[in-house]
Amino acid sequence: MGSATTQALATTVAELTASTVDDLSVSRELFAAAREISDSTQLSGALSLWGAPAAARTRVVETVFAGFGETSRKLLASAVSERWSSTSDLISGIEELAIRAASIASPGTDVEGELFQVVRMVAANPDLELALGNRLASAEAKGAVVEKLLGGRTSEATTLITSQLVQQPRERRVRFLLTRATELVADQRGSTVATVRVAAPLDEQQRGRLAEALSERYGSTVTVNVIVDPAVLGGVRVEIGDHVIDATVSSRINDLRQRLAG
Repeated sequence: MGSATTQALATTVAELTASTVDDLSVSRELFAAAREISDSTQLSGALSLWGAPAAARTRVVETVFAGFGETSRKLLASAVSERWSSTSDLISGIEELAIRAASIASPGTDVEGELFQVVRMVAANPDLELALGNRLASAEAKGAVVEKLLGGRTSEATTLITSQLVQQPRERRVRFLLTRATELVADQRGSTVATVRVAAPLDEQQRGRLAEALSERYGSTVTVNVIVDPAVLGGVRVEIGDHVIDATVSSRINDLRQRLAG
């Protein structure tokens, strides 16, 4: 991510956070805008003229998306008035705003936990991952698959995020998209996601203690997503971003084997 994109994203996310987002309409409209900009070379070209005055790019957005709600139009105008490192970064930035808007509109709903379970579902079903990532399948068909799988089983926000992301992957893998969405939802809520691998399920008390310990260690609220993996044999493996804490029995056995082999 270039420095221009980093600054542009920080500015637009701050504006979103300060906005009033009462329902999922803002998220839907931002997803739609990202898709339309991606699909239209004429529109993406007009919004990529970084040498043109910001006001000119804003007028394009106000004209094309005149039917959107006031908050969505304001956020889109803010986004295109910023300077991004590339058009692709602009589209991804608007998509990120859509994910964060869905999080804001769904307080009290465990959207990040539900997204994590969707990632696990996709990872455990190669045929499903293939179907959702099929470049030849239409966006509408992929969206229908998601609606059938998740409709009534997850919150409206989770279904919306998943459906929209699989419909506009832009050369990205489905699992990557959903994992990133999980992290963005958690970040918008001021927390960090930890993926924990254990040999046996943790009860609520154990999860709570682990979350508390990790929150203290990393200086922020940590949401714990647990994967039961008998291969770890015992102990725990924690992944937070690029950080890994591996205290599993299997890891210790592997270390011992390497030392004996040396």
